[in-house]
Amino acid sequence: MEVVDRLTTDPEISLNIVHHEKIEGKSATYAPFPERLHPSIVKALDKRGIKQLYSHQRDAFDLATSSQSITAVTPTASGKSLCYHLPVLQSILEDDSSRALYLFPTKALAQDQLADLHSLIEDSEETILSYTYDGDTAPGLRTKVRKSGHIVLTNPDMLHSGILPHHTKWVSLFENLKYIIIDELHTYKGVFGSHVAHVLRRLKRICNYYGSDPVFICTSATIANPKELAEALTNSSMQLITNNGAPAGVKHFIFYNPPVVHKTFGIRRSAILEVRDIASFLYREGIQTIIFAKSRVRVEMLVTYMKELTKKKLFDTTIMGYRGGYLPSERRVIEKRLRDGEIKTVVSTNALELGIDIGQLQACIMTGYPGNIASAFQQAGRAGRRQDDALIVYVAQSMALDQYIIQHPDYLLGQTPEEARIHPDNMLILMDHLKCASFELPFTMTELYGEFEVQELLAYLESEGILVKTSDKWHWMTDRFPASEISLRSASQENVVIIDKTVPKGTVVIGEMDRYSAMTLLHEEAIYIHQGKQYQVELLDWEEKKAYVREVDVDYYTDANLAVELKVISEDETALVGKAIVAYGDIAVLAIPTIFKKIRFDSHDNIGSGPISLPAEELHTSSTWYSFDTPDGWKESDLTDALTGAAYAIQSFIPLFVRCDRSDIHVVPQVKAVHTNRPTIFIYDSYPGGIGLSEKIFTRWEELLTMAAEHVRNCRCDNGCPVCIGAQEEGIRVKQDVLSLLRALTGGRKHVI
Repeated sequence: MEVVDRLTTDPEISLNIVHHEKIEGKSATYAPFPERLHPSIVKALDKRGIKQLYSHQRDAFDLATSSQSITAVTPTASGKSLCYHLPVLQSILEDDSSRALYLFPTKALAQDQLADLHSLIEDSEETILSYTYDGDTAPGLRTKVRKSGHIVLTNPDMLHSGILPHHTKWVSLFENLKYIIIDELHTYKGVFGSHVAHVLRRLKRICNYYGSDPVFICTSATIANPKELAEALTNSSMQLITNNGAPAGVKHFIFYNPPVVHKTFGIRRSAILEVRDIASFLYREGIQTIIFAKSRVRVEMLVTYMKELTKKKLFDTTIMGYRGGYLPSERRVIEKRLRDGEIKTVVSTNALELGIDIGQLQACIMTGYPGNIASAFQQAGRAGRRQDDALIVYVAQSMALDQYIIQHPDYLLGQTPEEARIHPDNMLILMDHLKCASFELPFTMTELYGEFEVQELLAYLESEGILVKTSDKWHWMTDRFPASEISLRSASQENVVIIDKTVPKGTVVIGEMDRYSAMTLLHEEAIYIHQGKQYQVELLDWEEKKAYVREVDVDYYTDANLAVELKVISEDETALVGKAIVAYGDIAVLAIPTIFKKIRFDSHDNIGSGPISLPAEELHTSSTWYSFDTPDGWKESDLTDALTGAAYAIQSFIPLFVRCDRSDIHVVPQVKAVHTNRPTIFIYDSYPGGIGLSEKIFTRWEELLTMAAEHVRNCRCDNGCPVCIGAQEEGIRVKQDVLSLLRALTGGRKHVI
């Protein structure tokens, strides 16, 4: 790829290239069409120029049509959709009464896949009815979808609240359901994935009631545990397909670190400006490029910068943005122009990370680390036309994770992606969906709910007046509609509803959040980010559980401080790590929000602060903690500052260990913990009941501490900065104390990635 040579020798750009790795491509592995494949499907594939299948597509067809549930794991643009389209269309063409249900994590993805499915059906010249069913489906069309839709495309939220509670209207679907498709499996993690696991258990229970036993077909980007996740999500046995038969071209990975502009505080030149310069270079070279940015503001900033290249051209559309908030019709136009090659540079949030069809581009630029390896691979997979070379440029920001990745490129390139974990046994989530399942169908006295024995829980619901027990069944007896009270995005029922007041004389609910998270993310003046848009919270009505927000365009985000009291409720597991004791168990957290800070993007400068006036909130969750003896010669005041800096470094690295956002987990240091009477670092899940994040860290404390110590030591700042232990006042040398403490805790060991 000639442009790689020019990029790596450009005098201004090459100085900041830390690493360049070439990953060799591979040729395709094909398999012939199955003999039983319907002639109409063969005709449709032939019109697309497809004369044979990739090996993974053939494997998926053979297994699915023999009634085996499968999980297919292959990269972006490897033809995953045919893994489920072919067996579904085959079953409908063999038996017109057959039905299929497609689940996508977002409405936009369902709409995109519907267009692809319609095109395939049209090419087959057969009559197969396929529809999306979501909040935007016209009332007049809903009855037709229920009664005669061969294929229904929806999302988990609509299945949970709009389909399962009304299953008596969907008899033709549930009686004849042959396939359930779960696309983008890797997105079902944490709280959301735990909820969806229960939605699928309820779905299987209703299918069983109507006499159907559907096959699951799951497709996923690369994660470490696809079979385990699919089986936990569906409570079904899975066959795993990983032999990707699609071709791949050579990929050039370039790791780029902006130059340091403030050595004392470790601040580097803005990643946005560096991305602009690299993208401008590629635009002038005629390379079709996708730029990923983390927020709506950054997308629009980059689009504005890039359009300087075309400001003298009238009606130029070769540079475009793409994010949530654009009208669906506008997004469809952008997607088509990308596929046709009309757009040369597109700047997107992670909205284009999932499987929306935009063709294959030549280059990808990541503005900062996406948060996990799986997302980085998804973004990188957008570059590479069939077997042509592709360029991926990772531009680091002045953040701990970014700087660690840039110093350790093997971490990104040499490891498998993270595990995606769910916890269907979270008691709050389980009880919520047990109510929904009871509303949908009565429980018998011996019935299992999925893998759970629930008779004691049903008896508890009876004592609460929610169920009534007859001679052989538990029946729902209240006039409440449980699904409407449960959000799939939160573990708690006590949610704060988020209301957008941007439109004059109108309000619209755009989301909800559990009360504990709302204290730090929805306080007045907080910047709340939703679907790539930024909103400022104008009013938080704590009593009514409503947050009123208005859309804004600012270059900062907010971060709140919590004063936290911890009480250990139970200690379930303990272990020795050197002379330290690590433990895992349940805790109660009493949290009081105190102040919030406004932090500028990129530089992470503190540009303002304000108080938060909210009552204390109690959270019961799971936690792991690390207790140690005070090192010899340390004063309490020095230990307090060092522990605070160490906790900052540890929190920065937790997303490398468990697939989560920084806000999903909290780190609290205590110089003298009540439970242990020793210096202790607590790490706990931010969600009621916990979702397994801290449990994952329990066995990896030593590795976590060692990585944090190495990163702090390698940071170029003098006294501490946002990259390592947090910004410090000039002249105060906390960094050395943090290093001494971390070395003492790890015994000076080095961790090898």
